Amino acid sequence: MTFMDPLHVAIALGPLATYLLVLGVLNLSSRPLLTTGGRDAAALAMAIAGLMVVGPMELFLVEEAAVLYGGWVWAIMLAAYALLVVLVVLLLRPRLVIYNITLEQLRPLLADVVARLDSEARWAGESLVMPQLGVQLHLEVIPMLKNVQLVSSGPEQSLPGWRQLETELAAALRRARTSPNPYGVSLLSFGVLMAAAITYVLARDPGGVMQALNEMLRR
Repeated sequence: MTFMDPLHVAIALGPLATYLLVLGVLNLSSRPLLTTGGRDAAALAMAIAGLMVVGPMELFLVEEAAVLYGGWVWAIMLAAYALLVVLVVLLLRPRLVIYNITLEQLRPLLADVVARLDSEARWAGESLVMPQLGVQLHLEVIPMLKNVQLVSSGPEQSLPGWRQLETELAAALRRARTSPNPYGVSLLSFGVLMAAAITYVLARDPGGVMQALNEMLRR
C-alpha cells in the first residue's frame, strides 16, 4: 500500500476540504459568526484528523495490535485523538472568535455590550479590563480572514464572566450585517477543487479503494 492510493487521498483531504468549504461559506455570509476558541480549535482538529490518520497514526500503528483488534484499532486511536483534542481545548485560555467582521465594525458593538455588563470597564488601546466580570482581554485582528479575536490576558479569568460576555455579544451580533469577505471565494474554490479531486480518485479505481480499505482493517 502506498501513501497516495485513492483511499488515503480521500481520508487525508476529505475533512480538510469540508473545513475549507465551511470557512468559505462563513466568509461569504453577510452576517458575523461568534464562536469560542475551544470550538474553533476543535473544528481545526477535525480538519486535520484525516492527515493524522494517514500520517502519525498509520506510521506508528503496532502491527500486533492491528492483527489482534482488526478494524477496532482505528476506533481506539481515533478515540485517543479525540480525548487529546478535548484535553487541549480544556487547557486553552478563554477566547472568542468573530468571523466575517472588521475591528471597526465590532468596536462600537463591543463597547455597547461592555458598558451594559460592567460600569467599571476600562480600555487601554486594544486591551480591555472588566473587573466586575473578572475578564481581561485584548483584541487580535486577522485581516485576511476578516475576523477579530477576543483573547484573554493573564491567568486570572472568570469563566462565568466570559460566558456572559459571549451571550451578550452574540445577541448584539445577530442584529449586525457585514459585507462578504472576497477571500471566501478562494477558500470555497480550494474546498470544491479538493472535493472534486477526491471524488475523481475514488471513482477511478473503486476496486483499489476496497482493497486498501480491507488492508487498513486487516480483513
